[in-house]
Amino acid sequence: MKPFYVRELSVYPVGRRRIFLLAIAVLASLVANFETTLATILPLLMKDLGMSLTVYGLLAAGSVLIGGLSAGVGGILSDRWGRVTLLVPTLTVTAACNFLLATVDTVAGLFWVRCLMLFIEGAGITITASLVRDFSPRLGRAQAFAFWTWGPVGASFLASFIAGFTLPLFDNAWQSQAIIMGVVSLAMCAVIVWKIAEPSAALRAQVLDAEEAVAAEEKVDAGRVRELFRHPHLWAHVLGNTGWQVLYWTFAIFGQTILVEAFGLEPAAANRVVALGIVLNAVAVVVVGRMSDRLRLRKPFTAVGTVLTVLALAYFISMVGPGVAPGHVTAVYALLFLFMGIAYVPWMANFSENAEDVESRLQGSALGIWGMVVRVMIVVLLVVSPMVVDAGGWGTWLGVALAGQVVFLASMAAFKGDWRRRRTVAAPETVA
Repeated sequence: MKPFYVRELSVYPVGRRRIFLLAIAVLASLVANFETTLATILPLLMKDLGMSLTVYGLLAAGSVLIGGLSAGVGGILSDRWGRVTLLVPTLTVTAACNFLLATVDTVAGLFWVRCLMLFIEGAGITITASLVRDFSPRLGRAQAFAFWTWGPVGASFLASFIAGFTLPLFDNAWQSQAIIMGVVSLAMCAVIVWKIAEPSAALRAQVLDAEEAVAAEEKVDAGRVRELFRHPHLWAHVLGNTGWQVLYWTFAIFGQTILVEAFGLEPAAANRVVALGIVLNAVAVVVVGRMSDRLRLRKPFTAVGTVLTVLALAYFISMVGPGVAPGHVTAVYALLFLFMGIAYVPWMANFSENAEDVESRLQGSALGIWGMVVRVMIVVLLVVSPMVVDAGGWGTWLGVALAGQVVFLASMAAFKGDWRRRRTVAAPETVA
């Protein structure tokens, strides 16, 4: 028996109905990212608990590792039990955990609360990606994933906006933000519970090229997860993109710190630079996603975006040091985010389609495995990067991130998909 909030669709939605359900999946992605945001209150939290940055790095590494395990398990279970069955509890319980976060007064207490939150959140984000795939035929897959990436971007902006206006009202008490995040998240969860739906197992098993190709099928048995492990090109996707993610998460976690320590920017200026990069990235993913869908090509966009990222990052590394004009730093940093946006969304559509071709019923499992491996990488990043920076500076660590981009570029040789558009050849006339 399904829970009361689960609404299964026996007919594939089309038109405005499909777009609306995609929007709900994107909203769920935003909530999953927003309710675990800590960056806006981290300086206040560290001061209040007497916690050093090194200690926080170790704490974050442990909790992210827990989230990685959850991502893998959550993806597999969502294929078996359904997306919404797991998504709604993960979102609501994580939102409620923010009230528990507001009671923390020790580093150990913070660690256990964050482990609980990220264990639940890891499964939630994986499931939102699976829902996006379920409601996006291949003709619009890249653009759909482009909007899905707005979840973490929108969460960052929403948390910063709320903190900027409400912290002064509560005498800069970080606990106020935890409570506000809990209330706002629960309100958005109510909208999701009210409107969310998911395709039935039979519909999830279909491989749709466009809305016009909707057809009923009766494949309802769950695919076997081990089928995914037999295909080297899927492992090339997962491991190669994990190398790409080293740069993304370096900027996501330490972006402002790099700009302050390596280039001497003021913290406020560093935040403006990061904000500009995020805006350009958000625009790039939608524009490139649309182009990728129209041309029905994934790999060329990913390759071009990665090559441009490698070149821009190499130049950025050569600039590291004092005396560089802030405008120069801003331009190169913003271009890096722009180029990463060009590479990422077409790759995600390519990975989804390659996994779909292997076993259409295991999208959640494939995305869960990827999410788990990426989170293991983040753990290593949080532990290793401070040591590398202490020994050789930020330029050295960015060199490691550059190597990850090169690994991703090399892994594309194993991806399935076309490098150029196929020409439709007319059938030869019958000779009488």
